[in-house]
Amino acid sequence: MLKVITYGTYDMLHYGHIRLLERAKKLGDYLIVGVTADDFDKIRGKINVRQSLMERIEAVKSTGLADEIIVEEYEGQKIDDICKYDIDIFAIGSDWVGKFDYLEEYCKVVYLKRTQGVSSSDLRAQERNIRLGLVGESKFLNKIEIEAGYVNGIHVTGLCAGDIREIPASLRKLDVITDDYDSLLNEVDAVYIRSLPGLHYSQIKKALEKGKHVLCESPVVLNQKECVELFKLAASKKLILMEAVKTAYSTAFSRLLLLIKTGKIGQVISVDATCTSLRKDRKFNTEWNGIFEWGPTALLPIFQILGTKYLDYHIVSHFYDNQKKYDSFTKIDFTYENAVASIKVGDGVKSEGELIISGTNCYVYVPAPWWNTDYFELRYENPLNNKRYFYQLDGEGIRYELVAFIRAIISGKIITNIDEKVTYKIADVMDNFINRKNMSIIL
Repeated sequence: MLKVITYGTYDMLHYGHIRLLERAKKLGDYLIVGVTADDFDKIRGKINVRQSLMERIEAVKSTGLADEIIVEEYEGQKIDDICKYDIDIFAIGSDWVGKFDYLEEYCKVVYLKRTQGVSSSDLRAQERNIRLGLVGESKFLNKIEIEAGYVNGIHVTGLCAGDIREIPASLRKLDVITDDYDSLLNEVDAVYIRSLPGLHYSQIKKALEKGKHVLCESPVVLNQKECVELFKLAASKKLILMEAVKTAYSTAFSRLLLLIKTGKIGQVISVDATCTSLRKDRKFNTEWNGIFEWGPTALLPIFQILGTKYLDYHIVSHFYDNQKKYDSFTKIDFTYENAVASIKVGDGVKSEGELIISGTNCYVYVPAPWWNTDYFELRYENPLNNKRYFYQLDGEGIRYELVAFIRAIISGKIITNIDEKVTYKIADVMDNFINRKNMSIIL
């Protein structure tokens, strides 16, 4: 029996895919189709895939052309598969001519002529681009504009800033530059908000009322009541409202959470997260507290691992100013029924930005800066048993966050790595900080 193998992403399966599979099928008696996994596509830079791995597998299966379907998950797997399945012919599209000549050592390599005029990239490009407006004066918005360039289906159209003289030069090329929020909303389909947290509620509400989707930097708002109100408003208007915490979209962080849920480290007893930074140019009249800057990121692993049903928590803060308005360092300790947790955040105090998750079998260590990690370890009593996990991280997770936002808009379903309950609790913690509830102050 002559065995043939081919590989592809098969996103938005189209006639060109089917014709290539038909040609591959005719080369032998048995066709194995490798469908690339989401993570492997990310490594190859293909982050614009619209469909999940299972959807793509089902699409290939529905053609009836594949005798067997496997998942491609890592670099070099093609050689392993050719040897494992005793493959006679490796077939691939002609746009890869020469790329896989190295496989001729293991089997015959055939480059199949592609169907002209159709591709998944073309189909994605034909979809209506979402016009995205940026809101705020943060230099971070420059990163959003850059990362959006890697995502099909999104076009950064304009920027609204309180003082347009302060915006980065790189953003001055946008079609719309204004200090009038209504003017921006009239020109876009969605907004990315990175303004002062105290402005979020009114900005989000106005955008939703005008029929615009919203991706808002965390904290979304500064109390739980307003948070619930805004999500209900978004749902009633069939709009997407998402919280932007880029760490949630990091492959390493996502895999870490899945690993913990399997019970690999045993029962989780403690979660400790630290996020700090030093800012020499800090302006005390910006109303931007350290807990607003880092709190949501540090709270993320606690609420996603231990949940939001804590028994109690206590806040301790050190402040920059005599009015005790701007915290330079805040520590929060949580008590759960069967666990404890703590965060240390600072926008003027420096500490080791690590994440430690303690379990009854071992502990997870994520080195600084854990919020941008591509690597973590499982550490055991016997160091010889330690395991290391590596996952590529591009664009700090921002581009993956934007992909999730676009997918949600196109599908009409919220596709987010952050549960609404987590968003509500983050807002609640911010509210208690502002109102000095469960709080001590150190000088």
